[in-house]
Formats: sequence, C-alpha cells, structure tokens
Amino acid sequence: MRTTLRAIIAVAAVALSVPALAASPAEQKAELRKMCDEALATLYKAKPETRKLVETSSGYGCFSSFGLAFFVGGSGGRGLVVDNKTKRTVYMNMGAASGGLDFGAKGYREVLVFKNEPTLTKFVTSGWEFGGSGSAVAAVGGKGITGQAAEISSSAIQVFPMTKTGLEAGVSAEARKYWRDADLNK
Repeated sequence: MRTTLRAIIAVAAVALSVPALAASPAEQKAELRKMCDEALATLYKAKPETRKLVETSSGYGCFSSFGLAFFVGGSGGRGLVVDNKTKRTVYMNMGAASGGLDFGAKGYREVLVFKNEPTLTKFVTSGWEFGGSGSAVAAVGGKGITGQAAEISSSAIQVFPMTKTGLEAGVSAEARKYWRDADLNK
C-alpha cells in the first residue's frame, strides 16, 4: 500500500511539473519566487496577523499544486522553503494521493510556517509526509470559497491552504510528500 501511494504521488508530481521542465533553472526559480510572493500577499490580505507569524518563525514554505480526484486522486506541484535565520532558499517538489468520497479538480497554494529550526531542517533535508484531510471547495478564476482541514502530523508546522481555482467536494484520506528538487538546488 505504501509503495503504491508513493508511486501515485511520484507520477502525479512528474506529470504536473512537465511544463516547468522547458524553462531554465533560473526561470523556474524566478517563477517559484513570484508564486511565493503572491501566496504570501494573498495570505496577509486575508489574515493580516499572519505576517508577524511568518516573519518571526524559523522559516516558511510556499507551494503551488494542481490535482484531480474521482474517488482516487492525485496532485503535484512545486515550491520553495526559506530559512528566516540564514535567508537560504531550498526548492522543493510535492505530490499527493487521495482516496475516498472525493470528486473534482482544483489548483491551490499553501503557505507552511515552521515553528522551530529542527522541524525546518528535517523538512528540507529528508522531506516530509502528512496524512488525512477533508475539503469542500468552490472557486473559479481565483475567486471562491474554501473550507479545508488538514490533519498535520506535527504541531511544529502550521499550514494555510488557499484555493486558486477549481471545484471539488468530498472527504478523503490523503497523503502528501515533500522533497528537495535536485535540479534547482545544484
């Protein structure tokens, strides 16, 4: 089961990141930085108190992803993690697989806030896995509503999901995996 889940996550991540492969590493990094700046601006506008949380944390990450679900789902995306102390940026990939009463498609972004240095270090050096979520989403053209609960395996990471576009409803068991992008971290 665990091997199948990892295979689904890997296939989804590769399939959804193929357009990024045509751009140079510098262009990909610039696009990820732009996405992160936009995600942070959206978060700060919706929840102004999060600016101080992000700025005083050990670090933060921004990820953009797109996924499809019809009982079984998959999504993939990319992002970056910034260490607030060293100002070092690590580029990462993410993939997810789900199963349950889950139907639809959505594009979303998320901001992760790392509350301590050991958690940040573990996340960027050995990756991270989360499991379990439920969602109800209705958004078109970046305008819409989202209600999403993510059961995070660590209280040392706070996740702020933001739906960009899509239409999805359901409850599912989901696993997400994050790992370093070998090509962009050379």
